[in-house]
Amino acid sequence: MARVRGSGAALDRLEARIGIRFADRSRLERAMTHSSLKNSGSKSSYERLEFLGDRVLGLAIAQKLFELYPTADEGDLSLRLNSLVSAEACAEIADEIGLTEFIRHGADLQRSVAGRNRNIRADVVEALIAAIYLDHGFEPARAFILKHWGARLDGAVHARRDPKTELQEWSHKRTGMPPVYELVERSGPDHEPVFTVRATVREVEPATGRGRSKRIAEQDAAETILLREGVWDGVPTG
Repeated sequence: MARVRGSGAALDRLEARIGIRFADRSRLERAMTHSSLKNSGSKSSYERLEFLGDRVLGLAIAQKLFELYPTADEGDLSLRLNSLVSAEACAEIADEIGLTEFIRHGADLQRSVAGRNRNIRADVVEALIAAIYLDHGFEPARAFILKHWGARLDGAVHARRDPKTELQEWSHKRTGMPPVYELVERSGPDHEPVFTVRATVREVEPATGRGRSKRIAEQDAAETILLREGVWDGVPTG
């Protein structure tokens, strides 16, 4: 049985919380709908909106960083951008807004949502940004982003590099060889897959990582090695 929030009242509360009224409220509802609800009568989920919202978020943040740091080079700007649009950052925004209570999902996903699954929370934020963009245009979407990312923009000074890139360079310096990534397992339902990947660097203990895609799992495994080998400390500075 699907877990469906009362659309009218819930959407009223959500619009009030974000301070935006929608001409087409179906977009807002779709942004809050997980794909696990498809077999329970939902016409669509947030997946396509998430795709678009990720790009809108990236453009808005990139533009603001370009303005804030006129002397920063491309590499520095990329580090800051990656930190600000990461799943961790997006999930934190979802928590601050309180979006979890509005997510519509199938009963089989109730534990994941109740457990504040980071990827779902991040996806919903990106989908919400896309819904705002489609309903109101880029400037209102940009205003929403800058409102909620403002403090992070000011603090994104020393962001970490992408872990796969960092591990690639460290491995080359250490061994002359790149890391090797191997898919160990794919588990979970089709709408919420979990990939387990093993990362191996020559003469270093392998590490495994998990994520909703192979890329995320590879990043996780790479970060584990970087932390364990002391390449990174435990707390990012960005």
